[in-house]
Amino acid sequence: MAAILYNPFSDFKFDNNTCFLSGKPLESPDEQIQVFPVWMMRTFDLEDKPFKMLDENMVTYKKLKLPCSANAAALFEKLEEEVGSAMQQGYDAVKDLPQLSLFQWVAKILYGVVFNEIQSGIRQAQLSGEPMNFSQVLVQKFRNLHFMLQSIRTVMEFENRNPFSILVLPVDNASTDFNYRDEINTLVFSFRMNDFALIATLQDNGTHAIYHEDVLRAIAGRCLHPIQFEEICARYFYSAYLFNRLPEYTYMETPDKVYVEPMPLNDWTMKPIFDHWQVKTYGQVLENFWKPWGFTLFEIIKDPENPMSYILDENGRFREHVDLAKA
Repeated sequence: MAAILYNPFSDFKFDNNTCFLSGKPLESPDEQIQVFPVWMMRTFDLEDKPFKMLDENMVTYKKLKLPCSANAAALFEKLEEEVGSAMQQGYDAVKDLPQLSLFQWVAKILYGVVFNEIQSGIRQAQLSGEPMNFSQVLVQKFRNLHFMLQSIRTVMEFENRNPFSILVLPVDNASTDFNYRDEINTLVFSFRMNDFALIATLQDNGTHAIYHEDVLRAIAGRCLHPIQFEEICARYFYSAYLFNRLPEYTYMETPDKVYVEPMPLNDWTMKPIFDHWQVKTYGQVLENFWKPWGFTLFEIIKDPENPMSYILDENGRFREHVDLAKA
């Protein structure tokens, strides 16, 4: 039986003549799709805004593209219509979307950024005449991300649990608010617009939801102030950094579907799944997420035992009213 899943990492094929999703040759270099949805770029005037690459070079949002066959492009167009329509309606519509649709939408953006970063790295290696040095850990993460993204073109069943989790929350955003973040090394993603926001952890087998269950319980059913959501983002992005496992998955291809099974995260070392939480490091992350409100690291960790929080008060209860003068 011919392999169903395409693996560009086996020969590091990241050219513009091959469909990024299926590996099939393209008929024209014009067969491309945008990494970021066109509706998003137009709504928030992003097309010509700068996007910073890992090598510090700046490109524009609209310059980030993926070589894509017409068949695959049609699948992504259908997905964009489904997710984009929901996102423009708001929280109620987004929370009712299938988790798999949200995953595919997030994964296409995140993998699209990865694809462009790899192309940039290949060009730099060719110019320098040196071989490209690429982490095998990242290869494994990105290969799994690409395999799972192919669920858009082939039936895929995730056994026991989803490898990813998407948290959708109601947020009292201003009408012009737009905030997008990703961290490709740890595969965490956040996005905020309209009256909602989402956080996606793409290869954690649901462990972040367990790790943060206390704060998630506190915010359940609440509409958040943007500063409260950004605090949750800081917690997730920092814990993704602390996550010390490299998840592995087995793929069984059959004529009808591909079965994906996550391997257990516990290993022979018996180490905790997350490294120790350091308040100062978390404070530095939170300072970055709270830049729009101007809080400094000193203010955030003035009491190291109880770092500043707009989610929980001193008694561990949810803050119903946000007073930006104090926390």
